[in-house]
Amino acid sequence: MSNKLKLVLGGLILIALIFGFLHHFFPDVKNYNFDRLHIFFFNLCSGGTIIIYYTEKRQKLSKTGILFFSLAILYSIIIFFNIYYIAIFLGLILSIIIEKVRIKRFSFFPIDFFKSNSEVSEKFNQASLLCLSTGLIICSIVIWNNQYLKLFYFPKLKLETFFLGFSFPISLITLSVMFSFMDKKFQLIKNICFWSINLGVIIFFAFIIANKLALELIIALILLSAITTTFYIFINFCPESQQKKILISGISFLVFTAFTGIFYIVLEFLPQYQAYNYVSKFFLKLHSFASLYGWNLSGLIVICLYNEFPISINIRYFIFFHWITVSFIAPIGYFIKSFAIFLAIAIVTFLFFCFGTIS
Repeated sequence: MSNKLKLVLGGLILIALIFGFLHHFFPDVKNYNFDRLHIFFFNLCSGGTIIIYYTEKRQKLSKTGILFFSLAILYSIIIFFNIYYIAIFLGLILSIIIEKVRIKRFSFFPIDFFKSNSEVSEKFNQASLLCLSTGLIICSIVIWNNQYLKLFYFPKLKLETFFLGFSFPISLITLSVMFSFMDKKFQLIKNICFWSINLGVIIFFAFIIANKLALELIIALILLSAITTTFYIFINFCPESQQKKILISGISFLVFTAFTGIFYIVLEFLPQYQAYNYVSKFFLKLHSFASLYGWNLSGLIVICLYNEFPISINIRYFIFFHWITVSFIAPIGYFIKSFAIFLAIAIVTFLFFCFGTIS
C-alpha cells in the first residue's frame, strides 16, 4: 500500500475516533449523532475501502476503490445530517460497487461456501464482501421503512443497530488474513468455524432485533467457542512472524469482546439492571472500543502493511501500547473529558507508528 493511501486511511481513522468523543465539547447538539460519523468513517469508509483493496490484490487502490471511498464518505455525512432520501439511494449504489468487486473476484453465487476443499481464507474474504453489500441494502430498506413507509416496527431496528452490521465485514476480512497464514490442516474444523461464526453473528443480530436475551446469550456462547477454537488453531499452526503477533493480539481483543458482550447480556437479566446503568454503559463502551480499535484495527494494520513486513518497530511495545490505549484510556476517555485528551495524544502516536513512519 502506498504511503499516500496509508496517510489518507490513517487520517480518516483518526477523524473517526475524534467524532466518538465530540460529545464532551458539543454537549448541546441534540439533533445530530456524532457516533454515526465515528462508526461509519471507521467501518464503512476506511474498513470497506481496505476490504476492496485487499480483495483486488493490486498495488494501488483501483478506480472502483476510489469511487467507493468517495461515495462512502458522502453517504456517512448525509446519514449524519439525516438526509435519508439520498442515503437510501447511495446505500444501494455502494452495495452494487461492492458486489461488482465480489463477482469479479469470485462468482455471483457463493458456491465456494459449500465446497469443503475450498480455501477457508477465500470463503471469509467473499463473506466479508457479501456481508457489507447485504448490510448496505438492508440498511436502505430499514431507513425507507422507518422514515417513510412505516410498515413494521421493532424498537431495536434502527440505524444505530447497523453499527454492528458494518463492523462484521472487517472482522471477516481479518479472519481471512488469519486463515491465509495457517497450515493446510484441519480443513473440517476450519469450515465448522467459518459457518459457526457467520451464521452465529447473523442469528445473533436477529435476536438483538427481536430482543430475545436468553437466545442472545446462547449464541454468544457458541460464538465464543468458535472464536477460541480459531485462536487455538492460529497460535499452534501458523508460522512465527510479526504479523502473527499482531493478529494474536487482535484475536485476544476479540475473545475479550466476547466476554464483555456476555457480561453485558447477563447484566440485562438482573432485576436491578437500572441500578447498574453506569456499569453497563462502561462495559458497552469497553466492548465497542475493543472491537473497533482493538480487533478490527489489528486486522486493518496487517492488511495495510502486508507487503512491508518485517517492520522496524518493537512489536511487544507496540502491542502493549495498543492494549493500554484501547482497553483503558479510550473507555474512560468517553466518560471523562481529560482522558479524552490523553486518548487523542495516544491514538495519534499509535496511528503515526502504523501509517506514518513505515514505508
